[in-house]
Amino acid sequence: MQCPYCKNNDTKVVDSRASQEGLAIRRRRECLQCKRRFTTYEKVEEMPLMVIKKDGRRQPFDRKKLLAGIMKAVEKRPISLEKLEEMVEKIEVALQQKLENEVSSSEIGELVIKHLHSVDQIAYVRFASVYREFKDVNQFMNELRELLNKNKSAEREL
Repeated sequence: MQCPYCKNNDTKVVDSRASQEGLAIRRRRECLQCKRRFTTYEKVEEMPLMVIKKDGRRQPFDRKKLLAGIMKAVEKRPISLEKLEEMVEKIEVALQQKLENEVSSSEIGELVIKHLHSVDQIAYVRFASVYREFKDVNQFMNELRELLNKNKSAEREL
């Protein structure tokens, strides 16, 4: 495996563990030249998952694009990159387990909202405001009221 930092081909595996619920192997590697560490994933090559955009266009699912969108929502929030990668993994696994080659962007968005809601409510509202294309402050306030009502209901159950 080539080092992404110095391009040396001599690397060693430092740690391996199952990832993505056993569907991949996560490997921590160390470059024998520059001594920097990096992570690689080994998984079975599958049929590419296609995303159907709102305008009907189709494009390949891009894990990096999904992570980048989530990272915008969690900017300046106390959420680790590891937690975000775990979230993206869970979303990707959920999509692949559907056994369909195509998925709508709205379905992906709903999965992100579901995960963000349980991780960080501020990030959830940020993502929802962009994803659901709030047109004005009233839509934003309605989403906040709904979130507050859910919180009150959860507190009563305790």
